Amino acid sequence: MSSATLQDDPSVESFFNVAETETLALFEHLSFEFLAEFDVFAPAETGRTREHEPPELMRGFLHCYYHDTYGIRPIERELQNTFVWLGCGFDRPPSRDAVDRFLTDLEHVVDDVFDHLVEQAACRGLLDLTYCIDSTDVRAMPADQDASKCYDPTAEEYYHGYGCTIISTGQKIPIAAEFTESKQAPEETAMRVTRDALAVAKPMWMVGDSAYDTLDWHDHLLAAGVVPVAPYNARNTDDPKDIEYRVEDRIDEHSEDVQLKQSTLDETYNRRTGVERTNESVKDCGLGRAFARGRVHARAQVFLALCLRLVVAITNYERGDNPGSTVITV
Repeated sequence: MSSATLQDDPSVESFFNVAETETLALFEHLSFEFLAEFDVFAPAETGRTREHEPPELMRGFLHCYYHDTYGIRPIERELQNTFVWLGCGFDRPPSRDAVDRFLTDLEHVVDDVFDHLVEQAACRGLLDLTYCIDSTDVRAMPADQDASKCYDPTAEEYYHGYGCTIISTGQKIPIAAEFTESKQAPEETAMRVTRDALAVAKPMWMVGDSAYDTLDWHDHLLAAGVVPVAPYNARNTDDPKDIEYRVEDRIDEHSEDVQLKQSTLDETYNRRTGVERTNESVKDCGLGRAFARGRVHARAQVFLALCLRLVVAITNYERGDNPGSTVITV
């Protein structure tokens, strides 16, 4: 079909009218050409060229995740739709091998892709002065032998899968994350994700639940000039302190001049619901259930879901000042 025929085809015009309010809008304000900078996407030494370029395939995966389509075969089938592959920038529909190869290569750099999109959100001013940290569950397929039996204390139930620790800010913006063996992540994970978040930009507050009532986490944040707000957990001591938040004790011990009102700490802790909303939004993007077998594939799907959430947030920001535009919902 020639370009002239396409221009005159009413079905194509109808597609672009629909896509304008759906996933095509996700690609309007972001370029994925930066993917070409990663060595993993370079042509093979044997001279084999790629059937399709990484930017088109990235757009294809984001489109599919936005429409709750996961897995190599379902994605390949979705990208056979003429309106879809045209909207994602392909010159022809990709094969299953091309889809599989892209995901396999992306697994090596998906953290860097996520970091790039976080930077795009940060440069648009989408981060605020309160960061929230929390862990969520990632349910796996029963046949996934890498997944394990995990306990979800919130739901008070066991599940088969993994976990993910996320730090978020602003309007449901994930800025740092770590894929974990279970929802209950070790302290070293919290420390690593916290350092990653502070490397993006320094907030005024870092909020977490009682699971983050650890001395190292509090002292690291205070040393960085950030106030940690996590409820004091008195379960592990025979002589509990008369405090509501661990930071009260750390300030009393290390500073004579600083004081924080109880009402200020309470108000700040109430913002923790932001990370719960972020978790829900990212699960809507595909984080909640891993449809890929194996830890490596499941981790890639989790970070792709995080990337989609960032793309949606950036798109909404870019289109928010235009009264005639439609806000993307996730």
